[in-house]
Amino acid sequence: MGERRGRSGRWRSAGSALLRVITVWAVSTLTLLVLAAVLPDFRLQSHDGDSVTRIALTAAWGAGAFGLLGALVWRLIVRALLLVPALVLGLLVFFLNGSLLLLALRLIPDGRGAVAPETAVVVAAVMSAVASATSTALAVRDDEAYRRRLYRLTDRTRPRIARGGPEAAPGTVFLQLDGVGHRVLRDAVADGRMPTVAEWLDRTHTLTPWRTDWSSQTGASQLGILHGSNEDVPAFRWYEKDTGRLMVSNRPASAVELQRRAVERTGHGGLLAHDGASRGNLFSGGAEQLALVLSMAARRGPLNRSRAGYFAYFSDPANAVRTAGSLLAEVLREMVQSTRALLRRDTPRVSRGGLYPFVRAFATVVERDVVVSAVMGDMLAGRSAVYADLVAYDEVAHHSGPRGRDTDQVLARLDRSIALIAKVAEHAPRPYRIVLLSDHGQSPGETFASAYGLTLRDLVRAGCGLAVPRRVRRTHSGSEARDAAREALRGALHRPVDQEGEAGPEGQEAAAVAAARAPEPVVLASGNLGLVSFPGVPHRMTREEMDRLHPALLRTLAEHPGIGFLLVASEEHGSVVLARGGVEAPLAELTDEAPGPLAGFGPGAADAVRRTDGFPHVADIMVNSMHDPATGGVHAFEEQIGSHGGLGGEQGEPFLLWPRELTPPPPEGLVGAERVHRVLAGWLRESGGPQVPLEISLPSDQTEAVLPVDGPPRRDKHG
Repeated sequence: MGERRGRSGRWRSAGSALLRVITVWAVSTLTLLVLAAVLPDFRLQSHDGDSVTRIALTAAWGAGAFGLLGALVWRLIVRALLLVPALVLGLLVFFLNGSLLLLALRLIPDGRGAVAPETAVVVAAVMSAVASATSTALAVRDDEAYRRRLYRLTDRTRPRIARGGPEAAPGTVFLQLDGVGHRVLRDAVADGRMPTVAEWLDRTHTLTPWRTDWSSQTGASQLGILHGSNEDVPAFRWYEKDTGRLMVSNRPASAVELQRRAVERTGHGGLLAHDGASRGNLFSGGAEQLALVLSMAARRGPLNRSRAGYFAYFSDPANAVRTAGSLLAEVLREMVQSTRALLRRDTPRVSRGGLYPFVRAFATVVERDVVVSAVMGDMLAGRSAVYADLVAYDEVAHHSGPRGRDTDQVLARLDRSIALIAKVAEHAPRPYRIVLLSDHGQSPGETFASAYGLTLRDLVRAGCGLAVPRRVRRTHSGSEARDAAREALRGALHRPVDQEGEAGPEGQEAAAVAAARAPEPVVLASGNLGLVSFPGVPHRMTREEMDRLHPALLRTLAEHPGIGFLLVASEEHGSVVLARGGVEAPLAELTDEAPGPLAGFGPGAADAVRRTDGFPHVADIMVNSMHDPATGGVHAFEEQIGSHGGLGGEQGEPFLLWPRELTPPPPEGLVGAERVHRVLAGWLRESGGPQVPLEISLPSDQTEAVLPVDGPPRRDKHG
């Protein structure tokens, strides 16, 4: 009897599937007829005219051929284009789909189908969208059919855990909303822009802030969260004197080296080393399953599986067309929004031209869609742990500011993505706990260059007495710096010998000549954190050495109104913090109760600076911009009106939102990404039940064994 019911169920399932195929085919045929009637460059009949029946049969043939080609050929095309950059692939989607339609029409007997190439793009896009919408509408009425459609759309053929079997231990999905600060999220929920998150807070989840390290940026935070250590990551980019190389967190070669160092330091693969998946991140976290992971992008050959995430998503033509259409819409949206900001004369403002509209579209559309689809696939496959980064808000906030209509729209779309992931979790073979978190916030403010007419590099060069552009010499800051450098040099050349045995005029003149011949300082910006290094000196320079080499430099920087404080080593005091008004405070003496020049930069500022001061690759001069506690504003040393990277404002206060059944974080609060890692790792251990993967996976040590990469890494556009 049971076997008979099983056969009956299979026949009903097959009949339902056949009915859905016929329905989609019929709707596609009708769509083709309508398009042929309204588009002048598209016909489905011979030049002599045909009967209505003949035209309908021609449309049915064309719709069937197009659907069949999409099912059989599209995946091969996308796989062949895996090496094409994702942004280019997104723009090619329309043309590839149009080419399939042209081929489908050529398969119609007697040449009764014809379309202009430019019209074929439109027809193919509409056909794919209609077929996808029809298939979804039919499947959504049947839970099992809807689940199968989700498997297909996410490139999954079956779950690894059988539904209806023994209850599996809960899995955990960590969704990182890049750059969304605690206050921004809280305000978005209060204003109704994120209804899904609001409902979670009312019913199931708890929200709390956490505090970043001094380097409040994704490279340091995500390395600490995923791998348990962000030691010796002083900024987003920094210069290493011992190797002579420039480290940049979002370069593949740098990311793979940072990950290697973290794994070596901690002795374990990372948060996701057991049956995990890493999606859209800078680092793998030890996961075997990867998509859009930067540290894997430096790998050559078959070991580079990060691009497979593109294939899994774009292998469905409906996904490809929908994302390509959204990408173009986002480019147009950015152009309209930037034009409005220009006409309104919004301030502060940065340039939003060039390739930026396409960069924004990639971050807010292509990467979002690919990552969300990958997470859906991971849940349907029943993976134990997933960590995914959604970068949309961070990218837009850099150019539009952390608060405003532009970022409000992004937050609303992120909320819809969260809702979709939660919906798919209902169809997963195991229960899932969804944790939301961010890696940092963003602080608003006019850029340093816009406010003062010169960059930090210009100011450093002027303070060193080096040549600067004419526009810099005309600014008040540039003029003051050059005058100070000139006076300091003149004083150095004529200063007499003091009681401490300081070199006389000959020695001072030799120092001046050495300064003129010394390699130019390396000046780097990481949001409102600047780093100045002198490559000609193999060790970390002290304040005394810098005063002898460039007598006006430290005073020029410390007294500038756009700079909050400097951190430098000192032969006399260990390390000191310098600020305006001649303030010089030994770092060892600064605390929250006696913050000295760090007052106004938030709780824990002294400890954060002290930790960075102990890094082997801390810069000779660490420069933090000013911070206005009343407005939360800072001055970025990059072209960003929403920035992060240093101390000051909301950039240092991200959030953590977790299901209430999990153990709360320690009551004293979370300080630093490494501590967040320990909390997340504890939550994974709380899942309970069998923790053995249900399909063969590489052990975590083998997963990380290929780091660092064999052979030279691929270089990105920054070198």
